[in-house]
Amino acid sequence: MKSSGSFGTDIFEASLKAARGGFLATALFSLAVNLLMLTAPLYMLQVFDSVLASRSTDTLLMLTIIALVALATLAVLDAVRGAVLVRLGAWLERQLGGPVLSASIMGAVRSGEDPSIQGLRDLGTVRAFIGGSAIVPLMDAPWIPIFLVVVFLLHPLLGWLALAGAVMLFLFALVNDYATRSSFGRSNTASRRGLQRAEASVRNADVIEAMGMLPQLISRWRRDNDEALDLHILAGGRGRRILATSKMLRLSLQIGVLGTGAWLVIANELTPGSMIAASILMARALAPVEQSIASWRSLIQARGAYKRVKRQLEATPVRSPAMPLPTPKGRLSVEGLSFKHARAEEPLIRNVSFVIEPGEALGIVGPTASGKTTLVRLIIGNLVGQAGHARLDGMDVGQWAAEDLGQYIGYLPQDIELFAGTVRENVARMSAGEDDEVIAAAKLSGAHDMILRLPKGYETEIGESGAALSGGQRQRIALARAVYGEPRLIVLDEPNANLDTLGEEALLGTIGRLHELGATVIVIAHRPSVLRQMDKLLVLKEGRNTAFGPRDEVLKKITGPRAQPPVTPGLRGQQSLES
Repeated sequence: MKSSGSFGTDIFEASLKAARGGFLATALFSLAVNLLMLTAPLYMLQVFDSVLASRSTDTLLMLTIIALVALATLAVLDAVRGAVLVRLGAWLERQLGGPVLSASIMGAVRSGEDPSIQGLRDLGTVRAFIGGSAIVPLMDAPWIPIFLVVVFLLHPLLGWLALAGAVMLFLFALVNDYATRSSFGRSNTASRRGLQRAEASVRNADVIEAMGMLPQLISRWRRDNDEALDLHILAGGRGRRILATSKMLRLSLQIGVLGTGAWLVIANELTPGSMIAASILMARALAPVEQSIASWRSLIQARGAYKRVKRQLEATPVRSPAMPLPTPKGRLSVEGLSFKHARAEEPLIRNVSFVIEPGEALGIVGPTASGKTTLVRLIIGNLVGQAGHARLDGMDVGQWAAEDLGQYIGYLPQDIELFAGTVRENVARMSAGEDDEVIAAAKLSGAHDMILRLPKGYETEIGESGAALSGGQRQRIALARAVYGEPRLIVLDEPNANLDTLGEEALLGTIGRLHELGATVIVIAHRPSVLRQMDKLLVLKEGRNTAFGPRDEVLKKITGPRAQPPVTPGLRGQQSLES
């Protein structure tokens, strides 16, 4: 199954296209709202020029009733427009929230990006802007010509004066954008960087507190935060000066329109009502531009967030739909596999090839940083190599849909991550899961008795990242999660790193039972005791497989002819495996 398109073309653009109807509706509401905004100036025009001259109370009453009905309609339409925008923003977040989170996870897995939920924050910024008050001036701005045309109809001189004022304020808006965009953008970048460092610090609270690293980390965060604040103050100061100048200009124009209108009234070229109406209309025409200047920072933040969300989704490939494949037997063939991280200068995996048959157990050993973890991530499809293939029953795992492949693969990573919820939910891979399957997985991993001793057994809440459990308990529950559903390929990356003697005996028993079930097992091991369960060994050094074959034969090559298959863990055996 090959990648086709991207989230940007398949989801992002589709969501925006579906939202066009909502934006069109708000545009029509904005037109109606701005037309009804003419109520007050037209009412004053009629009162000054008709009612006061005729002294007709009936006319005054009818005009007042009509004006009140129009204003009530204005209030209803304005409220509906706001409600539509709020719902539209929420709808977009619902549509794009899942893909954005998926893109963040895939970016961290496939591209080696720093784990972050900044995409969801950016999507929340876009949603808040669409549903907030900052977007209203932008919705009203296209209808400014309505008010200018009416002013022109009252008198061309007043119209040209109002038009000149609108152009000048628009130029002020452009100057404001030019003067503040860069500073606000860098301020937002520094702020995001500081927040990411703060999140990382909180995640590693134990290490920070134990080794007295808190002052240094706070100092690093403060540098980013101070940079963000300094740039914010700089851009905010420029924006406030421009806003103050634009406000002075608008008030001066209002006085100019009133003064010019009074001169025209004296010259009998304008009525008093038209003079008052022109002043109100000009103020209404210039209001959206001035309000846009005041809310410019929100616009810049929303625009930046929108671009980042679009870029993130478009950079994440989406797989085309494919027919679910039959349950694999577990034959794994690695063919000339090579991989290099985008940020690395040298490949981490170099032309690795081997084959293991269904039901065989493979141990992977080698020095630190020899590429063991990277290799197994390629084998399970989390990474895609630049050359070669890792095939499960002939199918390239990198092109197999994760939702389909995942049920056939069990994975225990080096860094154990459990999720907030119950033990049962974690074992069942956060699905509903059948009770019998959950218990079977726990028994297969040897964790059943340990789980029963927890305060509420399988219903024990483990807290975020399994905070309520010890390291060994987390590892054993993660092992149960890996074997849940009896997958055909099980990859264990240093599965005994946090286990005591009982836990390690349970692990060895689990590997033996998996062998009996015919599952293909791959184990990265540093402790030689685990290797006695292996059928074959693969030795990696600097990303190359320097030895592969039956366990005893490989051990003789790497430890000498006098070496025996390891049966107990020991420092000497570990040193020989990593030499």
